Amino acid sequence: MPALTARWSWPALPALPAFLRPGFTRAEWLFSVKAFAAAMLAVFLASWAGQPRPFWALMTAYIVAHPMAGAVRSKGLFRFVGTLIGSAAAVLMVPRFANAPELLSLALALWVAGCLCLSLRDRTPRAYAFMLAGYTAALIGFPAVDTPLGIFDTAVARVEEIGLGILSATLVHSLVLPNSLAASVLGLLDRTLADTRAWLTDIAARRDGGADRRRVAGDITQLRLLSIHIPFDTSHLRWTADAVHAMQDRVAALTPLLAGVEDRLRALEAHGGIPDDVRALLARFGPWLSLPADQAQAALPELRAEVASLTGEARRRQLADDPWARLLRVALAERLDELLDGWLHCVHLRADIDQGLGGAPMTARPAPVLSGPKLHRDMGMALWSGAAALIAILVCCAFWIVTGWPMGSAAAMMAAIFCCFFAAMDDPVPAINGFLTWTVWSMPVGALYVLVLLPLVRDMWTLMAVCAPVFLILGAYVGRPSTVGAALPFLFGVMGTLAMHDTAQADLTSFLNSMLGQLAGVFVAARVTRLMRSVGADWSARRIQRATWRELIDLARLPRSASRGQAYLLRMLDRISLLAPRVAQSGGAVPGVPTDDALHDLRVGADLVALQGVRARLPAVPLRPLLDELAAWLRRRIDGRLDAPPAALLARLDDALNRLVAAYPPLAPLPPEARPAASALLGLRRNLFPDALSARLFIAADSSDDDMHPGHVGTVDASDGDGDGDGDGNGNGNGDGDDGTGTGDGNHVRAAPSEGGAPPFSLNAETRA
Repeated sequence: MPALTARWSWPALPALPAFLRPGFTRAEWLFSVKAFAAAMLAVFLASWAGQPRPFWALMTAYIVAHPMAGAVRSKGLFRFVGTLIGSAAAVLMVPRFANAPELLSLALALWVAGCLCLSLRDRTPRAYAFMLAGYTAALIGFPAVDTPLGIFDTAVARVEEIGLGILSATLVHSLVLPNSLAASVLGLLDRTLADTRAWLTDIAARRDGGADRRRVAGDITQLRLLSIHIPFDTSHLRWTADAVHAMQDRVAALTPLLAGVEDRLRALEAHGGIPDDVRALLARFGPWLSLPADQAQAALPELRAEVASLTGEARRRQLADDPWARLLRVALAERLDELLDGWLHCVHLRADIDQGLGGAPMTARPAPVLSGPKLHRDMGMALWSGAAALIAILVCCAFWIVTGWPMGSAAAMMAAIFCCFFAAMDDPVPAINGFLTWTVWSMPVGALYVLVLLPLVRDMWTLMAVCAPVFLILGAYVGRPSTVGAALPFLFGVMGTLAMHDTAQADLTSFLNSMLGQLAGVFVAARVTRLMRSVGADWSARRIQRATWRELIDLARLPRSASRGQAYLLRMLDRISLLAPRVAQSGGAVPGVPTDDALHDLRVGADLVALQGVRARLPAVPLRPLLDELAAWLRRRIDGRLDAPPAALLARLDDALNRLVAAYPPLAPLPPEARPAASALLGLRRNLFPDALSARLFIAADSSDDDMHPGHVGTVDASDGDGDGDGDGNGNGNGDGDDGTGTGDGNHVRAAPSEGGAPPFSLNAETRA
């Protein structure tokens, strides 16, 4: 009887949401306990000191809380500086415009908008100070309209209580089981080096390294933002800040070199395949990259000699009639040589960091001097975000003035805060709406505290007992990245209502009026932002791309120092990390934004910096027409005409390459100023015209050639042709052949073969074919 013997089971229950299945880790509980202890210490110190708003100190302790002790210290410093500046601004503005509410509203709104612009322009954790300076003036300025004579006392109290909250958080998070940044920073450094090594390994194995490229760009930007907190860390890591910053710059400098190596190998592959000696050299790079600093230093001379052999005399003789292959080898050797130096600097700096973590004195090493911002800045969007904040605050103030609503100040304050909090996003409205939703959900809990529990509090112990259940659980959710977006607004909503107890407004009418004012401010901020400020991910991606093109125009038109060129590379890597998520949100493709090769513009910029660096030492190669043609094409792309590079630009690149090759004998090594120029010109041609046939180059006759020297009556060989010709006493000769003709001056040039029988390019009177 199977029906009677079958085991009966309960039906499966539906899975609970993640926030109802906490399963908190030890780290999350530790963070919550430390944040709660710091908050209670802040309330105790503020009450003991007789401060009028002790719950301001409590909220500050939670605002600056962070799992990393160094981040708590830096965030606390930036918050205190911002609060001090914002309070001073409120003290200056409120008494002067107290009798003119319209002017006061305009002055405070302009102040918030200006500080928000500066914050968005900075884009580092320091931006927090600018943002705080903005909305702190609104927080203490708008409520003080009715009592302008007390604004100084309010500002002093605000600064003191914020300072007590910061002090409490700093003490607790720094002394009680402090969590150092060392593990995060070192892990990120090692991951960046590993991704760079994997990229080169993929290059050597001829595999697609696109994922490695994107990871390296993201790692460098993430490391730069995290390293702001290093000087505030509690461990020896703070003494390594200079080395970490120098290593960021060195790793960033490797990216165009790796991209250049990858491109040169592609070009060699298309020009008859990668030679065996190049393959053997690349195979040796992988093991060398894994060596520690001392061993890598010892093995460097042998590896550098192998790189030099790529363009040695034997190879020059072998490729005397193939200048394109010779240029590809020169360009590859140039990039590999720089790659060796750059990687060695990186591993030495990594060893120095380990040495500094042990407390030993660090080796002093020269660091590259950078000129210009290291992160992408969009001043236009910063100004537009400030304008949206200005309009939102003025809308709330206008309603407040017209209706005389007592809680209009709360609406203006919340509009200022929420326009600032989420201004860095492309579309801040979903985040504002989410914050608003969880703030509404916190209202019943806040009402319970304000109307029922806080009136029962008689001392610190009962306050701790009342707050602990809710605050400890919410604090653990805040310590979890997947739930912080919901837990933080809920916790702030509860703490915001506790501040009503400080002002003796703990009644139902005042509570509802205050909450309505706050919700109204958030609603206005969301609506104004939606109308003025929200943009799509594809729009932002195109704007970032246009900023890159504008910088490339500047690099083409104006000579730049090496320090400014390095800063450009860092900004380009930052833009790559900014573009990647936006392109993904747009379905993987955005018109006008290169998605198949994220480092395309980075390589173009590096080549332009190299050309500008040697331009003055190459009078035989006029680069101005080439650079002007490139700048004109980029300008057309900014204007929306996304056409391919013009044929005239290819002609000018080939002209410059021809002049460079013709200026030096084929069997002699290129001088130091010509090698980077050859590599840069070839790189520009490969980046802008990747599918173009190999350039038809003209070879200068070697002075040791008995048949070719100035004043000699000889021949000029045409590629693959019979090449009969005549010359005069000045060394001018004419030649014709089956697929090309050539003339030469006293240096005697001869045409080299081109792929596909392409016609020769016409030069001017100095070197013509």
